[in-house]
Formats: sequence, structure tokens, C-alpha cells
Amino acid sequence: MAGSDPALVTLVVGDEELLAERAVGAVVAAARAADPGAEVHDLVGSKVGTGELVQLTSPSLFGDRSVVVIRSAQDLVKEVAAEVVAYAAHPSGDTVLVLAHPGGAKGKALVDGLKKAKAHVVTVAKPTKAGERLDFIKSEFKRAGRSIASDAAQALLDAVGNDLRELAAACSQLIFDTEEKTVGVAAVARYHKGRAEVTGFNVADAAVEGRLAEALEQLRWALGTGVAPVLLVSALAGGLRSIAKVAGAPRNLRGGQLASHLGMPPWKIDRVKRQLNGWGPQGLSRAIQAVADADEQVKGGGADPAYALEHAVQIIVASRTGR
Repeated sequence: MAGSDPALVTLVVGDEELLAERAVGAVVAAARAADPGAEVHDLVGSKVGTGELVQLTSPSLFGDRSVVVIRSAQDLVKEVAAEVVAYAAHPSGDTVLVLAHPGGAKGKALVDGLKKAKAHVVTVAKPTKAGERLDFIKSEFKRAGRSIASDAAQALLDAVGNDLRELAAACSQLIFDTEEKTVGVAAVARYHKGRAEVTGFNVADAAVEGRLAEALEQLRWALGTGVAPVLLVSALAGGLRSIAKVAGAPRNLRGGQLASHLGMPPWKIDRVKRQLNGWGPQGLSRAIQAVADADEQVKGGGADPAYALEHAVQIIVASRTGR
């Protein structure tokens, strides 16, 4: 095959399914680009029998090329895994073999054997930090020849959550439904700000960051679409507790140590640190008391849960004075 063709044997390692699928797909696409007539055999590790790989990779009398994909390679039985490793040491020039393995202990001997055989290794790392997920969102738009503003990317992440497949789908939908070269936060808001499962957290974030009008708008939307008041109180309380925890953490702790001490993921700590500006002990105490009062009222102590929640939000914003 030509020098621009994919490696004869490629191992994709990583447990982020979407990225692994894309990495495998890229190898297959490159092989098909080099030879549009190449036949693709897509297999699952647990279903590959002894001798099957040898059969699929045997040179064709007609010089046909092929692509063999083995997904969930960790499930290959011991004998077949040995065949794969032996093949990788002396691969056929007429076949592109690509294997997907999630990493981990199961099937580690296969991974080690393929690396020893000099297979090309592609590692797909699961994004664990908010910044990495934001980079993923931006890369999705870049792939389509578009871009997304930083605040819009953050809003999309807040609305959709951390699942890459859902994020990719949301990006694809925005790209399809919008025309502007750079998608802004207004477009994200049109499609996503009303998701009920995240509205409580949006209300809390807006309140603790001092954005009164937005917090009240989100609150009223949530109540209007049937979100339980107790869930909104819980979100407000959680936002304030996070601020209190981060504010009271030992100053000498950083990174993983701080995350372990607080029991919070690093990305959330970074976000709360940004929200700390403007908060002092007295203001935080007043805000927490306001939420406690609202909690009592929405659980039967008051006649109007909506009023109780709006009042709590107003006190939270007013308490953000730095004192």
C-alpha cells in the first residue's frame, strides 16, 4: 500500500466509546480512501473463532484488499488473542487490521503483545476536566468549519452535561439549525436553557453569581414547566454549600489533594472558585438561612412556594456583598 495509507495493524485503546468509534472509523475511512473496493469485516471480540483471522487475512488470488475490525478486543479468547499477536508481528500487506480495546486489566496481554509487535497505537482519553469537554465542543464546530463562542460552549456544557455522545449530538443539531459562522450563547439558550433536569442548577449558578434577572427568569420557567420546588431549593442549597466548602478549605491544598479533601471533582472546584468572588462569611450565612426558610415553606410551612423561592433568590443575590 502507499505511504499515505493507514498502518497495517492499529490498536485503539480507551473506554470513551464515541472517541474510540471515531478512531476506528478514521482508520477504516483511510483504508477505503486508498482502495474504495476494499471489503470491510466488522467483528466483535467474543464472536471471533479460532482460525477466523487467518482466513480473513489470507492473500486473495485476485489481489483484493480488506479491512478487518475487531471491537471489544478484550473479549477475544486466549487462543484467538495469541493468533492476533502472532499476525501483528508479520501482517499481510493486503489487509488493514484495527482493534478496539477499552484498556484495563482484561485482555492486557493482548495490548502488551500488540505493542511489542509494533502495532500502531491510538489512545483515546476520556475528558475528565471541564476544560477538556469545552475543547471537545469547540472541536466539533471546527470539524464542521464553524466555531462557537466560549460562553456559548460553557452554556452548552452546562445544559447537556458531560456525556460526549450527547454533547456531539447537541453540537450537530446546533450546527444544522444555525447559520452564523460563530454560534453565540443566544442560540444555545434557544435550544437548551429550558432542559428541566438542569434548570435547578442554572438557577443556583445565576443566583450565587449575582445575576438576579436571569435567576428569576430561570426559576419561573422551571416552576412553569413542573419542576418540583423542593428540587429547586435543593439546587440552591447545594450551590451555597459548595461555596462554603471551597471557601473553608485549607489554603495549602491543591489539585487532587483539594478534590479529595472536599469530595468534589476538580472541574467543579474550579467553577466554584470563580463563583467565590463577592462572597463573605456573613453574606453566605444570610443566604443559607434564606434557603433554609424557603425549604420549610415549600415543604408545607407556607402557602406560596413560588414566592418563597423568589424571595430566597433575591436574598441570595443581595447577600453577595463580600462582607
